[in-house]
Amino acid sequence: MTHPVLILGARSDMARATARAFAALGHPIQLAARNANSMEVEKADLETRYGVEVTLHEFDALDVAGHERFVDGLPVLPGIAVCAVGTMGEQEENEKDPAKAVAVLRSNFEGPAIVFGVLADRFVKRGAGTLVGISSVAGDRGRASNYVYGSAKAGFTAFLSGLRNRLAKKNVHVVTVKPGFVNTAMTAHLDLPAKLTAEPGEVAGAIVKAVEKRRNIIYVRPIWWLVMSIICAVPETVFKKTSI
Repeated sequence: MTHPVLILGARSDMARATARAFAALGHPIQLAARNANSMEVEKADLETRYGVEVTLHEFDALDVAGHERFVDGLPVLPGIAVCAVGTMGEQEENEKDPAKAVAVLRSNFEGPAIVFGVLADRFVKRGAGTLVGISSVAGDRGRASNYVYGSAKAGFTAFLSGLRNRLAKKNVHVVTVKPGFVNTAMTAHLDLPAKLTAEPGEVAGAIVKAVEKRRNIIYVRPIWWLVMSIICAVPETVFKKTSI
């Protein structure tokens, strides 16, 4: 059975790959992003390539006051919603510029959490639905190299966990996705280790599989579970001497 799939933050590499993965299975796609009309080419490609209906929707994750209006304005309530909203920024800039830090915190935590809260309420009322939040391994433990971004993702991970617990008996499933490094435009300037770096299509495939199998928390590359387990096990007295 196919259901409309809402992709929030649809302009990112992971989001576009995820839209293609669901469209390939016959799901209608709702692409939501700022300046959504500029995604006409992506819309046409999905429609032509996969023969599914694709609609474009203006969405600003930071406009939390407008989230209910956005959800209720969709032509049909989606069966699956994937949130790929987020921005990393530069840690040194985030430390020194409050405005940049706020943008990172709101983009990765506040905006995604609020819109998922609205969708959760609508899914509960209907009696079914799946929410997929793309978080990050960066949220597993705060690290000097990216603790502003990491703390925002930690908040989103905790939110998804609580939401999953709240909705467990409501036939609404919540999936937390932790991709690790991904080869995208956002990370193009970084020298990433190949064995730890996934491609957007790999993330998309993992999301589809997690939805189908009703998984709760997934690390796109399982090695990240081991890596983060080790990092989280390091005593604080030792960890604070590192600069990872």
